[in-house]
Amino acid sequence: MIGPFSLACLDLAGTTVRDDGAVEAAFDAALGAVGIEPGSEREAAARRVVRDTMGWSKADVFARLLAPDEAATATAAFARGYEALLAAGGASEIPGARDVMRTLRRRGVAVCLTTGFAPSTRDALLDALGWRSEIDLALSPADVGRGRPAPDLILGAMARLGVDDPAAVAVVGDTTSDLEAGARAGAGAVIGVLSGAHDEAALGAAPHTALIADVRDLIAVLESADG
Repeated sequence: MIGPFSLACLDLAGTTVRDDGAVEAAFDAALGAVGIEPGSEREAAARRVVRDTMGWSKADVFARLLAPDEAATATAAFARGYEALLAAGGASEIPGARDVMRTLRRRGVAVCLTTGFAPSTRDALLDALGWRSEIDLALSPADVGRGRPAPDLILGAMARLGVDDPAAVAVVGDTTSDLEAGARAGAGAVIGVLSGAHDEAALGAAPHTALIADVRDLIAVLESADG
């Protein structure tokens, strides 16, 4: 074990996976699919919402932005765009992420990767990285009911992996919605990483127990909670 923890819920893009603008590029493709023109006021307003809702279910983001028919079109276009980037070799890990996951599991901490992506996008990403054997579980909002900032991804991981005590859960992510979800679940550790979408000021204003530069610092932070 590492400290009191038996489950780590780690976000994907921006936390364990390099983003390099892929999410925003896929959002651009999705907005274009419903006729939102680059440089328009409507695009500028949409971009603000996209930035503020990083970490949410992508379907929820588009539902907030668009009418139902357009939202469905945009959600499908986002998935196609992101998966096309993956097929072109656009996926890479945050340096050290695989080693961290291996260390967690070797020391008795189950690993669940959580994301706002649709299951098809999530699975394409896991396959591109070769991570299926490195984790215990991966969950999308479609698997559990609601996406972040609701706690459903974390509670769903606990239920599936037999973890009863939220104090035994560490939640790690690069967005305020990751941290809000962890706090709402009652997680024992709610840790923001500065390698992704939201900066130190934004993450610092959200509920958290620690902020770290990137996922490589995670083990030391969890060990410090021992006892």
